[in-house]
Amino acid sequence: MKLIPDFSRVGRRKLIWAIVAAVVVVFFATLPFYYDVSEGEFGIFFFTVFIYGIVAQGWNLVAGYTGQISLGQNAFFGLGAFTTALLWFWDITHTGYWFDPVLMVLSMVAPAIVAILVGLPLLSRLRGDYFSFGTLGIGMIISVIFLNGGRITGGSEGKLLIKVMPEGVEFNLQTHYWVSFAVAVFATAVVYFLTTSRVGLALKAIREDEVSAASHGINVLKYKIMSFAVAAALAGIAGSVYCYYLLHPMPMNVFNMNFLFLPLVMVVLGGTGTIVGPWIGALIVYLIAWYGDKFFSGWHPVILGVVMILVMLLMPSGLAGLGEKLPHWGAGGSVGRRSK
Repeated sequence: MKLIPDFSRVGRRKLIWAIVAAVVVVFFATLPFYYDVSEGEFGIFFFTVFIYGIVAQGWNLVAGYTGQISLGQNAFFGLGAFTTALLWFWDITHTGYWFDPVLMVLSMVAPAIVAILVGLPLLSRLRGDYFSFGTLGIGMIISVIFLNGGRITGGSEGKLLIKVMPEGVEFNLQTHYWVSFAVAVFATAVVYFLTTSRVGLALKAIREDEVSAASHGINVLKYKIMSFAVAAALAGIAGSVYCYYLLHPMPMNVFNMNFLFLPLVMVVLGGTGTIVGPWIGALIVYLIAWYGDKFFSGWHPVILGVVMILVMLLMPSGLAGLGEKLPHWGAGGSVGRRSK
């Protein structure tokens, strides 16, 4: 008896996911044409989902693909927000555009540089829980620096205010929706192309066994720092977009622990080490937070906790694991064909 795998099924599954992804992207890309996202509550809802989803994709790259649990993403998010605010407030770049692409790129670069500087000593010496608590400590240090930054950062009262918008530009949530959606697509594409390339193979090898990966010639430290820096950059650009929404950034808002723990929950609930998982998790978690707080004020954490327990018990790989149960067209549901 010989088991002959049907490789055509892999192609069919990828085709199904590609069609689903295309439908989802087209739906969100065209939503403002038939729904007023600047007035309806779904505009704010999806904008927030996109922001959290971007941070979640970055955390998923570090934890889900590289196996390193980072607890400092909120610090990189806040750093990105304040990079935009500080450069705009002090008019350092002299560009002055609303949703200035120069500021947004710099808001990615700044957290990435900090992540590299932090990652070199932490990732070279610490692993597992020790690395996690190391990043948590770094995040707390960065938060306190901005909290007590006084005149430079605005301090705890958030005296730093984004200047008046350029002439002819109005605050419109539809613009925020478009930009956050574009950045969400960008973040997803970055993670997808990284994880489906040779870099992704190296990251997965490190996740499974660092010693074995190193013995096969993989520069473990380089790839760890790479994933850590990319995750920080994605959190930074999400913070930049969120800063344009707040206009009046305060350390307690942008360094909030929600930007650490909610993305973590989103990834675990949706499915670690998957591209679609963070988005499934972001949609469900914020849906529970949004409507749970609206209809069951104060009880939505309980609802979220119950959902998490049920998912972990019934679907340990997360909700994205349901994709593995997609029907195999033309294969009769079997794993392979047996021939004598």
